[in-house]
Amino acid sequence: MEQEGLFGGGAPSVPAGSLSGADDDVAGKPLAVRMRPRTLDEIVGQQHLLGPGTPLRRLVEEDQPMALVLWGPPGTGKTTLAYVVSRATQRRFVELSAVTAGVKDVRAVIDTARRELARGGPGTVLFVDEVHRFSKTQQDALLPGVENRWVSLVAATTENPYFALISPLLSRSLLLTLEPLDDDAIREVMSRALRSDRGLDGTVTIDDDAHDHLLRLSGGDARRALTYLEAAAGGAVDGVITLDVAEKAVDRAAVRYDRDGDQHYDVTSAMIKSIRGSDVDAGLHYLARMAEAGEDPKFLARRLVILASEDIGMADPTALQTAVAGAQAVQLIGWPEAQITLAQVVIALALAPKSNSVVRAIGSAVADVRAGLAGAVPPHLRDAHYAGSKKLGHGTSYSYAHDDPRGVVRQQYAPDTVVDKQYYEPGTRGAERDYADRYARLRKIIRGE
Repeated sequence: MEQEGLFGGGAPSVPAGSLSGADDDVAGKPLAVRMRPRTLDEIVGQQHLLGPGTPLRRLVEEDQPMALVLWGPPGTGKTTLAYVVSRATQRRFVELSAVTAGVKDVRAVIDTARRELARGGPGTVLFVDEVHRFSKTQQDALLPGVENRWVSLVAATTENPYFALISPLLSRSLLLTLEPLDDDAIREVMSRALRSDRGLDGTVTIDDDAHDHLLRLSGGDARRALTYLEAAAGGAVDGVITLDVAEKAVDRAAVRYDRDGDQHYDVTSAMIKSIRGSDVDAGLHYLARMAEAGEDPKFLARRLVILASEDIGMADPTALQTAVAGAQAVQLIGWPEAQITLAQVVIALALAPKSNSVVRAIGSAVADVRAGLAGAVPPHLRDAHYAGSKKLGHGTSYSYAHDDPRGVVRQQYAPDTVVDKQYYEPGTRGAERDYADRYARLRKIIRGE
């Protein structure tokens, strides 16, 4: 089972009784466990789920039976929310891992919960970690407990629930999507751990550059941030965590990189120019630097999509498809696995033939429009689907291209002001060589040249 800390997994199974006693006994446990929030108000981040009047807060405050599916990357709060729900409602907390539990285990928990309710005992929160690993039969076994409200189900998954869960279970559950924690949230998590008597209790301090280094390495994962902080605290010199201590503690050197400063723009520029220059290895180097520094993978994906049209374009039209697919994959799988996808995109774009004809074409067209060369649409191209249009001469002399065996006819399409303009000037590399020939033939027919 994937162990999460402050904002995700790692919860021990509590087969009976309320959570409070077991949760308060944190002596000797990892920092991430000791700092696990105990109330909704202690949770950092995920305010779209926890704000006043949200469904989750209403369910907790009104102590209603519920079925929740928590979807999000590791370290974002899935197990913590399950803990807090149990603690706030004073219900029994039982955890099952979908990696090791079977149908028999599921039914045993539900049967026990039903008997407890029949005796007037407390309700049960059943937390199923990595529920996407359950088979259809195992997920079916959860339905009676959910339908009859014998248990409050909290199911956590890192996979898209619309693909990973059966429809009957999903339709009976409230789906809550958890987002990676932003820098401010992770910074607050670490600051609390440094101050709290459940954490490091002020015994160590941390230099700003060391703090920023651990923040970057956390990748939006609170558990990881606290794990790194605890390791660094163990090597603190005279009660201070320096950058050197932080680097040694997590065995990763700090990447000198400021996402809001010059390094951000310089390294991004270097990656784009390396790919444009077809240097695969340099492109991968700069990608790795930004990935290690904690750059937003969606930002990287967007830059590669732009490059696919700006620097490759019609020389290899499939480059854009590759870049867009990469951007979609980043959204689907998240960090750090998405760096593999982005590396594939970088390699493909660097190896592709290059052409900037697309950006030059739209640039020239925009320049003419801004210069006032936006003449009237030729009458035969105007909308002719309303009464009276023919009296105005709209569409009456339009030639339908499909009526010609070539699929193209001689006809004026551009306004008079730009009728002789040529914006697209095909290059001579890759697939654009073939497009250049076709473009010349089409232009000759259309303009009668």
